[in-house]
Amino acid sequence: MSRALESVSPPRPDESGPVMSTEAFERRLEEGRRVSAALLEGLESVIYGQQDTLTHVVTCMLAGGHVLLEGAPGLGKTQIVRTLAALVDGSFSRVQFTPDLMPSDVLGTSLVVTGEDGQRDFRYREGPIFANLVLADEINRATPKTQSALLEAMGEHTVSVDGVPRPLPHPFFVLATENPIEMEGVFPLPEAQLDRFLMKLDLGMPSLDSLTKIGARAHEPSRPEPVTDPEELARVIETARHVAAAPHVLRYAAQLVLASHEPAGVRYGAGPRAVQALMSCGRVRAMMSGRPAVGVKDIQAVAPSVLGHRVVLGFEAEARGVSARDLVAGLLASVPRDGAGE
Repeated sequence: MSRALESVSPPRPDESGPVMSTEAFERRLEEGRRVSAALLEGLESVIYGQQDTLTHVVTCMLAGGHVLLEGAPGLGKTQIVRTLAALVDGSFSRVQFTPDLMPSDVLGTSLVVTGEDGQRDFRYREGPIFANLVLADEINRATPKTQSALLEAMGEHTVSVDGVPRPLPHPFFVLATENPIEMEGVFPLPEAQLDRFLMKLDLGMPSLDSLTKIGARAHEPSRPEPVTDPEELARVIETARHVAAAPHVLRYAAQLVLASHEPAGVRYGAGPRAVQALMSCGRVRAMMSGRPAVGVKDIQAVAPSVLGHRVVLGFEAEARGVSARDLVAGLLASVPRDGAGE
């Protein structure tokens, strides 16, 4: 057993669930490292030139959260979710958001059916939200009413129709997309709803080498073989929650969030949910590296994608061309680490 594992005690019941023996935790940690590595390898065999984005997507999924992905058409947003669904052997659905899309088109609805005895009754028909992986394509094209229905399902992991709560599949992962080059006829997500997404990622153009590989394909990439299943994936998500966090790491994450309120030009900084997001994603990053405890570097690696969409800039900052990402980069450079090591 490694020294790192010997030095970390299993979490107490009041921290992250029931006590787990060190041996069991070591096995679960290796399972999490293996599954995350296999997911990344499978994604990178299909999606070229987006390694950082793919790492963040896997991190977010294993943290039990959802991703908002912004990028121009044709960069592989749909392919990412389709490939993930194949790799985890889970169900997949795609919803194209349009202004006339209704909440019932996403959540499902009750239909009047006539039985063999001639009696009429209501029967619930599930919507596309009932899948392990859901692609909400161009979410900002739908009206706020439909956006809210999706975000409620994401937050509660249940759908209530006709007063009856219906649990969504587990694991449940939503990747929503926004198109940054078309701004007419869209309904931007309010800041309070953006906070529901664990991460917001910007999908950039691939490099020359990656574009060359993409152009060399004569056909669409074949569907990859599964590397895990929903049951094992749910177990890995639970394992990540048991990764330990030292007090100095927790304090560092809290300092980052508090510091996001201080720079000039900031209207609103990140809220308490941001601390939880930093820690959950940091724990996954540690697990992906096979480490039993989250470090400051794990928090720093996820901070731009976790905090960027939670910081609201004022007019002065926007006029100077300062972005939220620039601000987060400044926080990472200025917030002290208390000399706490890694």
